[in-house]
Amino acid sequence: MPMPGLDAVPMEAAGSAGLPRTEIYPERTVARLHALDYRVLAAQSWWIHAGSKRKVRALSGAVARTVQMARAAARMDDAALQRAAREIAPVLRRTGCFDPEAVPRCFSLVREASQRILGMRHYEVQVMGALALLQGNIAEMETGEGKTLTATLAAGAAALAGWPVHVVTVNDYLVERDAEQMRPLYEFFGLSVGTVRSGQTPEQRRTAYACNVTYCSNKELAFDYLRDKIERGQRSSNLQMKMDTLTGIGHQAPRCLLPGLHFAIVDEADSVLIDEARTPLVISSQAGQSRDAERYRQALDLAEKLKAGRDFRIHTRERTIRLTESGLTRIERRAARLGGMWDGKVLREELVTKALTAQHLYHPDEHYLLREGKIQIIDEYTGRVMPDRFWGEGLHQMIEVKEGCEVTGTRVTLAQMTYQRFFRRYKRLAGMSGTCSEVARELWQTYRLAVLCIPTHRPLQRIARTDRVYLTQKDKWQAIVKEVTALHRRGVPVLLGTRSVAASEMAAACLSDAGLPFAVLNAAQDIEEAEIIARAGDRFRITVATNMAGRGTDIKVSEEVEALGGLHVIMSERHDAQRIDRQLAGRTARQGQAGCFQSILSLEDPLMDMDPLGLLARPARGIMAHGGDWVGRLVLRVLQRRAERLHARMRRKLQQQDERLGDALAFAGKRE
Repeated sequence: MPMPGLDAVPMEAAGSAGLPRTEIYPERTVARLHALDYRVLAAQSWWIHAGSKRKVRALSGAVARTVQMARAAARMDDAALQRAAREIAPVLRRTGCFDPEAVPRCFSLVREASQRILGMRHYEVQVMGALALLQGNIAEMETGEGKTLTATLAAGAAALAGWPVHVVTVNDYLVERDAEQMRPLYEFFGLSVGTVRSGQTPEQRRTAYACNVTYCSNKELAFDYLRDKIERGQRSSNLQMKMDTLTGIGHQAPRCLLPGLHFAIVDEADSVLIDEARTPLVISSQAGQSRDAERYRQALDLAEKLKAGRDFRIHTRERTIRLTESGLTRIERRAARLGGMWDGKVLREELVTKALTAQHLYHPDEHYLLREGKIQIIDEYTGRVMPDRFWGEGLHQMIEVKEGCEVTGTRVTLAQMTYQRFFRRYKRLAGMSGTCSEVARELWQTYRLAVLCIPTHRPLQRIARTDRVYLTQKDKWQAIVKEVTALHRRGVPVLLGTRSVAASEMAAACLSDAGLPFAVLNAAQDIEEAEIIARAGDRFRITVATNMAGRGTDIKVSEEVEALGGLHVIMSERHDAQRIDRQLAGRTARQGQAGCFQSILSLEDPLMDMDPLGLLARPARGIMAHGGDWVGRLVLRVLQRRAERLHARMRRKLQQQDERLGDALAFAGKRE
């Protein structure tokens, strides 16, 4: 049935198949959502989530037909396989990849070719996952179940139907690795494969996007779309672009990087569609050298003289700072000596608040790194450095002054958009992840994507030990070192997960004091992350990893290690979202192997900031002092749920602000 906010139109075939293109730049129109629409979608989300198991069972019939047709495909030689794919392409194109016989037949051909070319045949659960993708869902598949190979079935079928396919992942390393690994399979069927990475020229990007299947990161893809919007400017409607093409005016279409937004398969969908969605996409240009360095220094000097609690209050949950009446009075009195722009009440309060924010809410090795005299932002969910990102509204420059770096120029916004609005513009959208169940309802409300939990190929053997919670950080780290030491003596590999670079350095110091050998993987070592994480399953290996650094890289364990119980994962802090904790747990016991996961936490962990008044922490400490360890686990779980709800509200607020901005810009004839 039609969904609020999206046009209920079928996806159109285009591209290399030679069909007439009815749109020069195909994309879905996203309508403005109103309060009633949100209520309808919220009600729908419960119904969709409740029926997800039924939808998974319904895929079993197509899986059975695929397996049955595999026998005929196995008897074909290579030329016959290629000929059969060419014959099935028009049927896929005509039916929109929904034909109940054509899709299983196409999958059987791709499975057979994969076995011959890559030495890997898709498991039945991978076929089920690919069917979920092709129907426009999110396939939740346990870590290690082979999502990269799963995507080739859906991408191959869609590309044979003539749809340009974007396989979206989280970084350039995975883009290059996945494309090169799967390229021979696509090329066997005459499909071209392109990769979009940072540092490429516009012409290289245009060539990559013109391929049948394009592997790209979410960041590069979204910013290329914004560049197209800037290029197209006011003349961005389909009708206007057709007229420009016919009359030769403007020549907008040939300069666009993308051929439109047809079909996207988003890997690590929770990271891209949920975590990244808290930050708007902004293209800006530097407006020259900053002349505000002295102003920022003065603001920092004023901020240093203010006292927390008396002059300002820190709202950790919302990551905001508010000045009190006492603080406003002190700022006015001390700024009077500076004169000039400091006589303006609004500007001086804004600058001092920003200075306090830079001092108290943004910390080195947690929110940013200092590299070669520059501030580089750290992604709080992945632990990866984002060297080409900047905080807006002068915050980045304030932090540069705070750290004694050269102050970059102020930046002027050229275009902006949210991930929520961008991905909803695809004609068809699908995704894969190991952890989406927790945000299934939000994914439906925002993107109209249903989450289907795909069963594992082999029974899950992961052992989840009971969480251990201590009163202090010191006690926690002592317990972690003791546990790691005991495991290391037996030869069991250990992966120790931390939440920030600072925490990983603390872990490194504690392990060093204990005389244990280890490797550290955090934002400061991101270049070597794939190699470090791949070796985390070696015997006697101890690896300290920040958040999900190395996500997407398989950790292999030998039979000898599996006999010892497999990889042992220890989480030293709970994250703001339970699914991120599940991602860390998913690094062990993959594909039915043995493995163990354990959390060792404390009531001084950063998550306790969600309880600023100590209403939960104080009674919990009293009970834990008498042996009530269970209450610590309960408090941390409650605070985690509180953080999840807060971040969901922040994403909704950003989406609503984005829609209001779009409405305002619409009066000028454009929405970006």
